[in-house]
Amino acid sequence: MHDSRIDDLARQLVRHSTSLKKGERVLLDLHDVPDAVGVSLIREARARGAVPFVRIHQGRVTREMAMGATEAQYDLIAKNLLAEMKGMDAYIAVRGSDNINELSDVPPKKMAMLMGRMRPVTDHRVRNTKWCVLRWPTPSMAQQAGMSTGAFEDFYFDVCLHDYKGMLPAMRRLRKMMEKTDVVEITGPGTDLRFSIKNIPILVSAGNHNIPDGEVFTSPVKDSVEGHITYNAPSIYQGIPFDNVRLEFSQGKIVKASAGPKTKELNRILDSDEGARHIGEFAIGTHPGIRHPMRDILFDEKIGGSFHFTPGQAYEDADNGNRSQVHWDLVSIQRKDYGGGEMRFDGRLVRKDGVFVAKSLAAINP
Repeated sequence: MHDSRIDDLARQLVRHSTSLKKGERVLLDLHDVPDAVGVSLIREARARGAVPFVRIHQGRVTREMAMGATEAQYDLIAKNLLAEMKGMDAYIAVRGSDNINELSDVPPKKMAMLMGRMRPVTDHRVRNTKWCVLRWPTPSMAQQAGMSTGAFEDFYFDVCLHDYKGMLPAMRRLRKMMEKTDVVEITGPGTDLRFSIKNIPILVSAGNHNIPDGEVFTSPVKDSVEGHITYNAPSIYQGIPFDNVRLEFSQGKIVKASAGPKTKELNRILDSDEGARHIGEFAIGTHPGIRHPMRDILFDEKIGGSFHFTPGQAYEDADNGNRSQVHWDLVSIQRKDYGGGEMRFDGRLVRKDGVFVAKSLAAINP
């Protein structure tokens, strides 16, 4: 039996997230998802008068290609994908995965080469199309979240179909507060950070680019970050699981990094290029319905009461000038059940234990 929530999600992606219009071309990038997802997206795009194009991927096939990848091969692949992307007005990616660690044994040099070759395609998509990216719920994701498949599917549709328009007024008020801020201070267990966001644009993300959504983001002045941070949310990057990542900063640069038994792998990623040891994004999670990490960054970075502090590439619309092939959203949760913490703007307490102090921001409290 067809799940009508798939149609609701397709409608939200087409009408709200990308706001497709008549005659616009949209690339539907589908990774290990049921046929019904693609069918619903195609029908909804055509109902708006848009023209859908489809790419279909399978995780094990992607791994096999990556294992034997050559520079010449991926120069041509990237050239063709970039030409295709340049013909699109919009991009919707739905990414499922039967195994989130499918790429974990791809040699690091291969992964670095692939990411470098694909960067121009991603950059063009981000800069020049209306785009939205989301995960698709699978039994492996439910297992990862510690939930039954049915319960996780209900959670997934609840948070993805959230009333993002209802969150916007509070998120815009938070943006105004950040626009007036010079110095941000964040403290908590294993964390004592200080940095400037002065004159860096502040952006609100409420169902436009990522689903589920809910973050207000910017980037720190590149050389302003001082102190240390311990991330209490687990992460997966380049197919490798990481826990308890700790970073120390001096003049904006990560000068020491540890992650227990994965410290070597962490530092290898941070040594990918010069920009990987600087921070490219600071964002505050505002989705009240997402509360616990599940090693899926499109969910975890939106956790109510969290923030993420991202080594690597800065977004050009909130730019501090940092450039890198890495963009790794590492998350710290400051609610009481995760140890608490405080966030201050120019010395004024803004959020304590994950809860905003101002009543005007109550709609985005967890």
